[in-house]
Amino acid sequence: MKLVEVTTPAHQREFIEMAVRLYKNEKNWIRPLDKDIEGLFHSETNKLFRNGAKAKRWLLQDEKGQTIGRIAAFINPKMKEKQPTGGVGFFECIDNQEAAFMLFDVAKDWLESEGMEAMDGPINFGERDKWWGLLVDGFSEPNYNMPWNFPYYQKFFEDYGFKLYFKQFTYMRPVQDVGFDAKMIKRANAVIDNPDYSFRYIKGKELQEKAPEYFMTVYNKAWARHMGKSIALKEAKLMFGKMKPIIDPRLIYFAFYKGEPVGFFIQIPEINQIFKHVNGKMDLIGKLKFLWYKTFSPPNKMLGLVFGVVPEHQSKGVESAMIISYDKMSNSPKFPYKTIEMNWIGDFNPKMMRVCEQLLAEIYKTHHTYRYLFDREKPFERHPIFD
Repeated sequence: MKLVEVTTPAHQREFIEMAVRLYKNEKNWIRPLDKDIEGLFHSETNKLFRNGAKAKRWLLQDEKGQTIGRIAAFINPKMKEKQPTGGVGFFECIDNQEAAFMLFDVAKDWLESEGMEAMDGPINFGERDKWWGLLVDGFSEPNYNMPWNFPYYQKFFEDYGFKLYFKQFTYMRPVQDVGFDAKMIKRANAVIDNPDYSFRYIKGKELQEKAPEYFMTVYNKAWARHMGKSIALKEAKLMFGKMKPIIDPRLIYFAFYKGEPVGFFIQIPEINQIFKHVNGKMDLIGKLKFLWYKTFSPPNKMLGLVFGVVPEHQSKGVESAMIISYDKMSNSPKFPYKTIEMNWIGDFNPKMMRVCEQLLAEIYKTHHTYRYLFDREKPFERHPIFD
């Protein structure tokens, strides 16, 4: 077997195509958009490079020159950990432990040479909301930008010496006729009856002109300290602009206190139900297919992207009130979405896990994020629990 560093356009194409061949008989795998993967490794499309980030990729070939594995390793200066920590991701491999370990070794050696003392994997070269974690349970079709892999990958990571750093759960519930936890309903009604609070979805001009500002305000109070960064209004506007082709105003919902935003949940139609028809390419044919399926066979599943309440209104029932008031609107036979899935609920975030449980949602998928300490004598610590 031979390792080949990805350095040419031909290597870049092979990095994509080897996964397509590997999963060609797997009915639940959905080919990611090629640009969503390749774009991560170019400075023109990934601003991390402009902030000192580094990345390398390798292909693994057998004695016949056929690609049997791939891996990427990267250093993201924005990752703040106790020790300098790099990442590995976009790992794919045939069912061969020797091959898998060769890929882990080359990534580890390069990260060590760059001064790293640990590596997390499999993770994304960018934000946590994409391509993060190893699927270990719930091998149905993946949601957009969520990883899917063969079950045997788990043994590769754990036998190599990676240890579980945290779990990520995807919760699922039907939209209609499920009900809620009785305590949740009681808390919600107390808030709904308070005239200082109001709850509504955002539509029309307000969606593009004011929703980004509402989102920024709540996010920076509710999430910034946990996620390690706040967002600027420009970034929030960019996010809403990118969502515009798929956004459904019925899925953007805010809570207000005396007219000021204090909570939100942002959902989108689960567009992998469309993208699975475009074969990874948003060229002219791909765009036409996307429009066709969006119009005549639209998604029937909602995907929860982010949920938050500002600290001063937490533990007052605002979360419950938002959800109960939204349910009154969506619990109609005409509402087109039949299920909702909530991605990326870390086991280090018990508050959000409780919210999902009070929704009577169930864990539908589980991903693992692993960490490998290069100093094998150093005590291992799991991800700290959010307070």
